[in-house]
Amino acid sequence: MRIHHLNCGTCCPVGGRLFDGTSDAPFAKLVCHCLLIETDRGLVLVDTGFGMRDVERPGERLSAFFRALNNIQLRPQETAIAQMRALGFDPRDVRHIVITHLDFDHAGGIEDFPNAVVHVASREKEAASRRDGGGFVGRRRYRPQQWDEDVDWRLYPMGGGEGWFGFDAVRDLDGLPPEILLVPLAGHTWGHCGVAVHAPDSWLLHAADAYFYRGEVGTEDYQCPPGLRGYQRMMEVDRGARLQNQARLRRLASEHGQHVRIFCAHDAVEFDILSAAV
Repeated sequence: MRIHHLNCGTCCPVGGRLFDGTSDAPFAKLVCHCLLIETDRGLVLVDTGFGMRDVERPGERLSAFFRALNNIQLRPQETAIAQMRALGFDPRDVRHIVITHLDFDHAGGIEDFPNAVVHVASREKEAASRRDGGGFVGRRRYRPQQWDEDVDWRLYPMGGGEGWFGFDAVRDLDGLPPEILLVPLAGHTWGHCGVAVHAPDSWLLHAADAYFYRGEVGTEDYQCPPGLRGYQRMMEVDRGARLQNQARLRRLASEHGQHVRIFCAHDAVEFDILSAAV
């Protein structure tokens, strides 16, 4: 398998390093880190970021609250479908999309790939359909219009499956190679999952929004800029589960870092390192 790292949406909230820990400018830089995987069963996307329809009709597709709060930069060239074409791929060859969770910045491109089967935890699909994600936030984080067409869903339970480095894992995703696993990491949303991909020499774990900043997992001492810390608390549905899963990810990085490379969805530094290494 060959793995491509794509940034499928840039957000620039006010606060600079108070959000991203790096920027000296007034605006921070956060990414929407997605994966494009070449497999013998077709192309596989892990998350989609913002889609072409979000770019064309943001007022219909996205919450005005989150558009303003995150200062979302809707750039057509950053959509997954545009980046795939730039890499020489035919978007019709995307056979599968594995979704970590159905927040607006992770699922906006689903309808750009009508030939794909979409894999997600059943608890997440249920919560998103009911917009059960924390009251005011829940009514705005999930945008059913991003996936209200004839989507071919495959739904999976959060529990069960074989273990993976101490985590429960759902293996044998329908039609996907066994090197791609859905790893339950609830807390940010009810059905939030990571996606593990077995590369030739090691594993990659896309932990999505289980954490937001590299210092939360990559160091022994917890580090997170105050802006991101507050944003995570605003978005969480189960603080205990979220913090417990962050602690498990820290242990995984400490005990198995030579075998598993962990990254999240929005840290621009992590994205730059991984995309440059390809």
